[in-house]
Amino acid sequence: MRTPIIAGNWKMNKTAEEAVAFVREIRNGLGQIEGVDKVVCPPFVALPAVHEALQATKIGIGAQNMHFAESGAYTGECAPNMLTPFCQYVIIGHSERREYFNETDQGVNKKAKAALAHDLTPIICVGESLEQNEAGETQEFVSGQVRAALAGLTAEQVAGLIIAYEPIWAIGTGKSASAAQAGSIIGLSVRGPIADMFGKETAQKVRIQYGGSVNENNIAEYMAQPDIDGALVGGASLKASFVELVKNALN
Repeated sequence: MRTPIIAGNWKMNKTAEEAVAFVREIRNGLGQIEGVDKVVCPPFVALPAVHEALQATKIGIGAQNMHFAESGAYTGECAPNMLTPFCQYVIIGHSERREYFNETDQGVNKKAKAALAHDLTPIICVGESLEQNEAGETQEFVSGQVRAALAGLTAEQVAGLIIAYEPIWAIGTGKSASAAQAGSIIGLSVRGPIADMFGKETAQKVRIQYGGSVNENNIAEYMAQPDIDGALVGGASLKASFVELVKNALN
């Protein structure tokens, strides 16, 4: 049985001071919810303060990105070992990183390997554009992203990581794939390739999230799908109603 996981991706929102005030507001409510892993992913500069504010809780912390190198002349980047004092998770390959910062499947693969080497759980993002969706290319494209991201990993490593299927056309647009549509794509194009690469047993262990305009009103529909194990939540994770969203994920 896979434990559900709901992660809030705050993107470029909340100063360190605002981040601490927010987690203090939601930590008691989130902490009372059993049976689901809860994760917040603040901006880099807020990670130490949020870590301190959540130390006595079971709420996980994730970074939104990292570099694959241990150190070096990579201005503006953070190495894995800079994150490990504060984080248990790291988002890798979000579509906004791919679109605005030219991240590639190969780079995502390097980051996944580096994260795992530092005991960080990667949340690897995959998803197709509206054009690809309408052209019937979703399965081929998404499964290709999955295969590239997981290349060279062991079955044991894959079993412990998280994949987030986020159709690009549904991120921050108010549009979303229907629960049935998302569940079908995740089964065929995410869990399917994992089974091909690492076997069905491993594929059944991997937790797969849906992301794309998820909120407290629609989360239960997605969680009712057998292949959906949680959500990577954007805008709805910035509000106190995130607690309600996490509760509703179990209904």
